[in-house]
Amino acid sequence: MSSSLWEPAPLRRVFVVGVGMTKFVRPGAENSRDYPDLAGEAGQKALADAQIPYSAVGQSRGDSTCGQRAIYHSLGMTGIPIINVNNNCSTGSTALFMARQLIQGGVAECVLALGFEKMSKGSLGIKVSDLSPLLKHLGVLTSLSLLELSATPSCLLDVCWYAGKEHMENMCMRTKIEHFAKIGWKNHKHSVNNPYSQFQDEYSLDEVMASKKVFDFLTILQCCPTSDGAAAAILASEAFVQKYGLQSKAVEILAQEMMTDLPSSFEEKSVIKMVGFDMSKEAARKCYEKSGLTPNDIDVIELHDCFSTNELLTYEALGLCPEGQGATLVDRGDNTYGGKWVINPSGGLISKGHPLGATGLAQCAELCWQLRGEAGRRQVPGAKVALQHNLGLGGAVVVTLYKMGFPEAASSFRTHQIEAAPTNSASDGFKANLVFKEIEKKLEEEGEQFVKKIGGIFAFKVKDGPGGKEATWVVDVKNGKGSFGNDFISRSTDKFTKAVSWENGGLLYCSPKGLAFNVKEPVNSREQEQMRPGMLKCSA
Repeated sequence: MSSSLWEPAPLRRVFVVGVGMTKFVRPGAENSRDYPDLAGEAGQKALADAQIPYSAVGQSRGDSTCGQRAIYHSLGMTGIPIINVNNNCSTGSTALFMARQLIQGGVAECVLALGFEKMSKGSLGIKVSDLSPLLKHLGVLTSLSLLELSATPSCLLDVCWYAGKEHMENMCMRTKIEHFAKIGWKNHKHSVNNPYSQFQDEYSLDEVMASKKVFDFLTILQCCPTSDGAAAAILASEAFVQKYGLQSKAVEILAQEMMTDLPSSFEEKSVIKMVGFDMSKEAARKCYEKSGLTPNDIDVIELHDCFSTNELLTYEALGLCPEGQGATLVDRGDNTYGGKWVINPSGGLISKGHPLGATGLAQCAELCWQLRGEAGRRQVPGAKVALQHNLGLGGAVVVTLYKMGFPEAASSFRTHQIEAAPTNSASDGFKANLVFKEIEKKLEEEGEQFVKKIGGIFAFKVKDGPGGKEATWVVDVKNGKGSFGNDFISRSTDKFTKAVSWENGGLLYCSPKGLAFNVKEPVNSREQEQMRPGMLKCSA
């Protein structure tokens, strides 16, 4: 009689091949939409980015319990399994985690992870009920006689402020309120170049510290806002990547770990431990171990900065510095451009916004753009390895490491890529530039009206530049209100809306004056995503 040990098949490599997201907006804003529309935009952008049809997707992970409605409404009904996920603020990355597992184990070849959220105004004021995942946190605050000091009904805000205060006390006040304010200042500065960010305003450090106090030293510019928005990521196996020729854009998930609260989270009566420090630390440790990488190998990071206090604590949990030295890292400038890491180049939750179900997937999208070199003016030079940290109190955390899966293919692709964030001079020397200058003038005057009339995005590829040089103008008359900045011109004019049709795989766009542009190659979706909403962009 013979016996043999059963050995499981090796886990397969998994890649992110398409990402997309909406602009995050405040709840109740005029340009806020219902969640199926938000989810649809994010999902369609991810499919366009991957350049695959929805029929190629084998499974989907949706947010909360609304995935079917969102997907049916915008992407169609194909009979694929749709699984709804809810894990508090880490919902988006939990969907990503589950999608990766399906592909790793050979259950699926391609999975869409889709996250979205429609929030209420003032969501930070949610009271803790007997069904709340924060009951244990509330118990610790009570046992430490801290709850009676609270003037707010939000346990979430309480624990995050107390965690920062505890860090200051542990470090004999070497960690100061200015260090937390510097993080808020940094994230708002980063968001200026992110067209998807809820806020794109830059502030001085003094303005951050002097802004409205939310809880003691935590001011409103150090706290994440409530937000509406959606984000999506398409994950695929290596065989799928090769079948569809996606090597140039495939971002590999090198390692990924999900952790929930440990006994130390509550037994040690430490508010720092209670806000996810130990589970973040353990998840990061496992990722480093599985990937063979260290914090020194990382270039760019998106982490869960629901409050500035959380970001500083997470520096230490991720091993970017020794415990207690987060303030020193801030003082060195090792959390921004020119420093050791660029942390939250998107603006983070503090400035980009925090629609709970979408946050983890928006982080994934940002890091994929960074690794592909497609992040425009917020691009981290030479970014090769990225880390994502998404935390949900009550409690789960997901830490993920990324890099390009096929670097040689990606490098070759970039050398032929149209410039993602051109300067104003990109269109100089093109005969067609005169036409678009006229459009620019008209759009300044009536941009918002054209958005209401047209509701579409159009691309114009022109080959009349110096020496036969090509340029692509992208006109977004679907989003925004028609404003334009130094780099992008708003909206389209009614002179160019008389006939729009698809012909021979390209976009034929005609005007009553007989002008026509045939776009045989639709504009690169990543270039389009770097536009501010409602803008006309020229890439040369």
